Amino acid sequence: MLPTRLLHGYRNFRSGRYTVEHERYRHLAEAGQKPETMIIACCDSRAAPELIFDAPPGDLFVVRNVANLVPPYTPDGEHHGTSAALEFAVMALRVKTIVVMGHGRCGGIAAALNENAEPLSPGDFIGKWISLLEQPVAECACHQGLAPDQRRLLLERISIRHSLNNLRSFPCVNTLESRGKLALHGAWFDISLGELHVYDEAADQWHALGDAAPDDTGAARVAMPAG
Repeated sequence: MLPTRLLHGYRNFRSGRYTVEHERYRHLAEAGQKPETMIIACCDSRAAPELIFDAPPGDLFVVRNVANLVPPYTPDGEHHGTSAALEFAVMALRVKTIVVMGHGRCGGIAAALNENAEPLSPGDFIGKWISLLEQPVAECACHQGLAPDQRRLLLERISIRHSLNNLRSFPCVNTLESRGKLALHGAWFDISLGELHVYDEAADQWHALGDAAPDDTGAARVAMPAG
């Protein structure tokens, strides 16, 4: 039997959201999914994209992994879950937007900064995955005098930029972006405040979004160390 909390949640879904959106679910079942946006987010239970963006079913194609990382294009015949999801989203679903969304107080980011961290198991799967952050960690180390929380925040932001660069190492992504058929964005969610910050790549700046209307971003610039 499923945990009681899940059973209650399912019953609430059936009597609430499904009742309101049952026609949408039936249409999705018959017609298939056609989301225009892919979100690459962290597994963290506090930062669910569907809740943050108040998305209806079928609206977002979401892949979540530890620390919302995108590995570089590596066609080596091994198993690549995030790369497989990316390939499907871009080549089969033809999404128009990809958002890499990090968040505050990320455990995976904290682990990457902990030089003395012990493997959680003999397989050390997290350690191997977090090794993708070696370059961002080295970049972060160039900023001296930061408190631990500031250093973690900086790496959370740098890792998103690094993942955007890795996205462009995939030929299909690079080609479609160059043709103007695919847009890449970085975002960061503040769990404590419920605020979303977006990355302006051209200016290398982060902006906090206010509660503005859809045609007005209401963005405020957030000062961060350069890099």
